[in-house]
Amino acid sequence: MSWIPPYRPQQLSLGPLEQEILQILWQLGQATVKDIHDRILSDPDRELAYSSVTTVLNRLTKKGWLVCHRQGKAFIWTARVSAEQAKAVQSYEQLQQFLAISNPDVVAAFADSLDTASIDQLTAIADRLRAARQQRQEEK
Repeated sequence: MSWIPPYRPQQLSLGPLEQEILQILWQLGQATVKDIHDRILSDPDRELAYSSVTTVLNRLTKKGWLVCHRQGKAFIWTARVSAEQAKAVQSYEQLQQFLAISNPDVVAAFADSLDTASIDQLTAIADRLRAARQQRQEEK
């Protein structure tokens, strides 16, 4: 039972426009540059060049977030991971960065700031972790 998807983009950091375009692709499933450009410009207060959308789509592809395929004369863009998978990967990466601090004072200060609900969540996580590890041991 792994919640971390087997695929993860090479670069996790995203700028604001990259995040917005990725959100649009998650909503639409797949889209052309025109679909995305039209969606952004549906907000009358927005201005954005068509070429800027193309540039961002190419950048997201290089970062490993999107794939592009040709359908007739149009290029169709699709996200390589779902929104839920992206959150799992980003959360995993943030946790690894937090644990890499390895400064007990920082970790203790963080733990001290937790409220009762957070402690209950951590207890539930620890219970699930113990159950998953026990299940793996029994499968061996």
